[in-house]
Amino acid sequence: MAAALDAPLFHSETTRLLIDLNRSLRTPQLYSEFTRGLPPAERRRIVDEHYRPHHAPIEAWMREATRGGGRVVHIASHSFTPVLDGVVRTADVGFLYDPARPGEVALATRWLEALRALRPDLRLRRNYPYLGKSDGLTFRMRRRYPPETYVGIELEVNQQFVRAGGRPWAALRRAVVDSLRGALQAPVGAARRSP
Repeated sequence: MAAALDAPLFHSETTRLLIDLNRSLRTPQLYSEFTRGLPPAERRRIVDEHYRPHHAPIEAWMREATRGGGRVVHIASHSFTPVLDGVVRTADVGFLYDPARPGEVALATRWLEALRALRPDLRLRRNYPYLGKSDGLTFRMRRRYPPETYVGIELEVNQQFVRAGGRPWAALRRAVVDSLRGALQAPVGAARRSP
């Protein structure tokens, strides 16, 4: 996605079983069941070695990009397990956003509609399998930047596609990128509410 849109890429391969990089430092969900009980010094070391090195360049880039009135569209890409606690998730792709931020509503709507046009076979959902305004990096950026400066969308893809790999996974990635490209190029007034 970053290469196709000539955008900066910030990523990490740190597992959530060590520390959840998409959580605030003070949330109880920051550490997993395996690291929550570690001594405070060890947990601080994990933050210093994994969490801060991931967040610092993102925050620095955001400050620079928004200096002088710049606008940022931030796509945070994640995957989700098809079944959680015995409950089957009913989506292939989810678009998470804050419904109180018009730019996010507009972009998520355009992106969802563009992907639906390319891949009518997919189950697409808004603010599913999580709420778009839950704790996470986009949530924190919204608190720092006003809606006219920052638009944050979290893309959630069902892990069944990742696990399947091959042509289906490549086709989905291509459709996601192509639909985002179209959504970003559409005029602002082109957004309408989907059923």
